[in-house]
Amino acid sequence: MADTKGKDLPNWEALEGEVAALRSQLGSGASPLLFRGQNNSEFLLSTTLERAGCQRMAIRDYYRLIVSRVRPAIETFTGQSWQVPDYSIKLHDSFGDVNFLSDQRFPSVELYPYMVYLRHHGLPSPLLDWSYSHYVAAFFAFRDGVANSLKRSIYAYSEMPLGGKGGAVGEPAIRQLGPYIKSHHRHFRHQSICYGFCQDRGWYFHPHDEVFGNRGKQELLWKFNIPSSERVTVLRELDSYNLNAFSLFDSEEALLETLWLREYTLKNPRPL
Repeated sequence: MADTKGKDLPNWEALEGEVAALRSQLGSGASPLLFRGQNNSEFLLSTTLERAGCQRMAIRDYYRLIVSRVRPAIETFTGQSWQVPDYSIKLHDSFGDVNFLSDQRFPSVELYPYMVYLRHHGLPSPLLDWSYSHYVAAFFAFRDGVANSLKRSIYAYSEMPLGGKGGAVGEPAIRQLGPYIKSHHRHFRHQSICYGFCQDRGWYFHPHDEVFGNRGKQELLWKFNIPSSERVTVLRELDSYNLNAFSLFDSEEALLETLWLREYTLKNPRPL
């Protein structure tokens, strides 16, 4: 299991050294590091589907929900059409085939953009967002001013530290997705999906935390904790790079959030 405690850092500046050391340690043959920020160091790497109380949900059940039961209403009220395969007996049986997800046939090229759409608009999802940039991860970790936590966390993840990936068929594993599939413009970044297999249920969504560290020299995770009192320092530096809510989301709400940051938060720093 992953180290849920992580490594405590004294300040924001210390993270730069940790990231540089990881990249040097892994070398050029490893898969690129991905990063995720969370505003409370006590939180696990849980998806919105897990936070909705659907831990270890069977993939066939989730597919049937989003395709057969949810999609008709979405297409009716939005006017959009999603060309994804209908739920069928053949597809139902395929989710019980131990080789189905090991061959990386889920989600399909047609299904992935639809899943991203659902994730973006609030439907509980098995996808977990990651970024190539530890600065973007830091923004999401420190964006919330009332997180009620002493420490925020930045996760670094390497799917294939040695440049290849193996494992027994059906063994719980994490798969990177994107960014080279057309999806919502806010999701031009990496995501991951974690799944496992059991004989009586077929393929199901598996918790990320229980996979990290259990697969030898692949799917490695590092967690760095930074004091919440560093929030203003972090957001000020990120804003100096023009990394803020408005540059990331390009919406009126994000513009107002960024103006509040610049005109109030950064001018009235106070520890949290």
